[in-house]
Amino acid sequence: MTTTLPPRTQDLSEGALGMALLHIERGDLSTARRHLAQAVAHGVSAGGNASLFHGAPALEFVLARAGHASRGVREVVDRVVDARLAAARRRQQSGALPNLAEWDLIRGLAGLGALLLTRGAPSARLTDVLAYLVSLLRPVHIVGGELPGWWSAVGPDGEEMAGGHGNNGMAHGIAGPLTVLSLASRHGIQVPGQREAIDVFARWLDRFGRCYWTTRAQLDAAEPPEPDPARQSWCYGQPGIARAQQLAALALGDPARRQAAEDTVARTLTDRSHLARITDATLCHGWAGLVTLARTIAADSPAPQRFTPAIGDLQQRLAADLDLLPKAGFMEGRSGAQLALTGTNATDWTNALLIT
Repeated sequence: MTTTLPPRTQDLSEGALGMALLHIERGDLSTARRHLAQAVAHGVSAGGNASLFHGAPALEFVLARAGHASRGVREVVDRVVDARLAAARRRQQSGALPNLAEWDLIRGLAGLGALLLTRGAPSARLTDVLAYLVSLLRPVHIVGGELPGWWSAVGPDGEEMAGGHGNNGMAHGIAGPLTVLSLASRHGIQVPGQREAIDVFARWLDRFGRCYWTTRAQLDAAEPPEPDPARQSWCYGQPGIARAQQLAALALGDPARRQAAEDTVARTLTDRSHLARITDATLCHGWAGLVTLARTIAADSPAPQRFTPAIGDLQQRLAADLDLLPKAGFMEGRSGAQLALTGTNATDWTNALLIT
């Protein structure tokens, strides 16, 4: 028997919003409403911690899956986006390095850009977010040289890192902005410098993307770093980055890059040493995330059948481990794993993962 941990209410990752998302996808709106009521019972954040995965933006995303995101909710989210853009511009003007939470998918403007993309019609606010993501191309000048515009002095958990780092993953790294810009291009939405940014970010991942992140010593080295053995998943590692690269290739019309990305996924998902490092069924870093990635990559491949055996194997592994998850939520719990196991995407819930 598993132990059920209490969910955080207005958090899409672990809380009631993620549980509502599962029932919306299933068409069970009555149960979804109960989870939504729990999510908003103590208020909804529109402050500095509001993001695609928390507070008002997360609420909009879930409500919109059922076609019920009100104008009032969207106006609150618009104010969140405006405030985050203003803060980012002030930081850029100061010449300081950004925190990951300024621009990443989970907490930052990449996630808010992904949300704005789900609204359908382009808007001035969306183009402002895309222009900001493009602006990460501009290096930050420091004593003794310059660093990439997305370089952070602190790590994903807020800890200081000597020399800082360039994060590469989908959840907290430059793969997130790359994917938002690529998806926007796929939807016919372009801002000045967008193609250049897609190309530069993709080339960065060509060189450094085999590691979770890039250190200052690796940045200054003549040769790209050799990766340490590590779990390969959606949040960090080759599968998530390969989807970003595939989408970049589709945006740029680069068949060689697309082929390389698909080859990476096919190789990773059949490598026993990589699969042995997956220890749970979650979307974030487990079987659910891998099978969802594999399906979307196959759907955009000219040879989707090459992924069929791997998808079948991943589904079996997911089904075997799903009930072992102690949490009930979306990214690290049973709701997300059940969404992946079902394999449907009628509500476009996979938009939250930035893979569609």
